[in-house]
Amino acid sequence: MTRVVVVGDLMTDAVARARYPLARASDTPAIVTMHGGGSGANIASWLAVEGAEVAFIGRRGADITGRNRDMELMGYGVDARLVMDPERPTGTCVVLVTHKGERTMLSDPGANAALSPEDLPRDLFAQGGHLHLSGYTLINEGSREAGLAALEMAGRAGMSVSVDCSSSAPLERTGAEPFLEWTQNAKLLFANTDQAKVLTGRDDPAAAAKVLTAWFPQVVVKLNDEGALWYTNNRAEPVRTPAESVERVVDGTGAGDAFTAGFLPAWLEGKPPAEALASGCRLASRAISHLGARPRL
Repeated sequence: MTRVVVVGDLMTDAVARARYPLARASDTPAIVTMHGGGSGANIASWLAVEGAEVAFIGRRGADITGRNRDMELMGYGVDARLVMDPERPTGTCVVLVTHKGERTMLSDPGANAALSPEDLPRDLFAQGGHLHLSGYTLINEGSREAGLAALEMAGRAGMSVSVDCSSSAPLERTGAEPFLEWTQNAKLLFANTDQAKVLTGRDDPAAAAKVLTAWFPQVVVKLNDEGALWYTNNRAEPVRTPAESVERVVDGTGAGDAFTAGFLPAWLEGKPPAEALASGCRLASRAISHLGARPRL
């Protein structure tokens, strides 16, 4: 089995799920819970519980929250390579979830913003492995050098590489051209419909995927409740897979991360794209059925 090395963000998510429509400038009853989060750490956790050999490289604060997040990752079976930051706290994200399951995030990267090339363990970058780089690492100016160094090290080692687009708003602030330039040597790109539009200007996900194959040999676009599509530049039409139905959407936080973790093992094993897409949709359906972005143990 291919070892997957994930470089990315580690967060604590404070999830506030509103019971009713938000009463702006007033009070709305909510359920507030704390969970492990961070896109990179989420992907590593889902990969581990699915049986993959996975290492996660990140940075945490020298606080009890960081220690708890470290122990959680190990509990999932992740080889957690976390550098402890003596000055910055562990990253925190406030996730506002409406009564319909839609989410808005307010993020403080904390220690994530100081991830440096020196934090990357050289022993993890070896031939036969796979690197997945969280887009947040590149978009955050403080950790960008670490992200670029990880891509370079993976290339020198002959590892396959996938990247994701993090989130549409920070991606747009960074700009499509720099992001595409930084990641153009990756073999596989993950984006959702909003992120694909930011990168290409195309509203249609299939059209956006076709444009993106100018930079990436393979592109996956997540279509929310419509499933996902995969496209490569030697095909006339993309491969599409519908989403799995769920009784009730509880929390969409981490659904895209779960999808990535479901897709990657099947893709790395050379299984047909439709099978890899279905595996991704299966994990995404599990993620949206409970509060929090991590798997339930």
